[in-house]
Amino acid sequence: MNKLAAIKPAHVARLALMLGVALVLGGCTRGMSDLRTWVAQEKAKKGAPIQPLPVIKTFETFKYDDQDRRDPFSPSTAELDNSSATSGPRPDANRAKQPLELFALDSLKMVGTVGTGAGMEVLVKDPGGVIHRVHVNEYMGQNYGHITAISEDHIDLVELVSNGNGGWMERPASIALDAK
Repeated sequence: MNKLAAIKPAHVARLALMLGVALVLGGCTRGMSDLRTWVAQEKAKKGAPIQPLPVIKTFETFKYDDQDRRDPFSPSTAELDNSSATSGPRPDANRAKQPLELFALDSLKMVGTVGTGAGMEVLVKDPGGVIHRVHVNEYMGQNYGHITAISEDHIDLVELVSNGNGGWMERPASIALDAK
């Protein structure tokens, strides 16, 4: 039997692979002189000059001497004495909050009505998906919204909002029936 026929194909493949790796590694060691020359040239080049650090600006110190004056962020005595701040509409601080007062008015949706005439109730859906039955003289919204009238297609209410001078003013609002 021939000796070459006794060699297994797996051994031939392994031998060919080792020979290829040896040739590749041998090729990597030749011709390094041009690389070394380029590296030496790059090291010999001068770099760009470094910009000088910016001059630090010195700031003038300032002494605040107005501690005995009125605080600009607190209401003045004229504003506190203003009768419009103490008179007029005010929210009832002793009244217990109703469930729909936890939500902004624009997040509430009117979804329908139950009944007719003076006994009509409105169905209002809160952002959590819960449906509430609402009547005239109840409250909803975060601005003390007092329901003044209900109809089949909308709810009328009056909100109390701050006027910026320590007082309150009434603002009409409504919620229309959600057509979805």
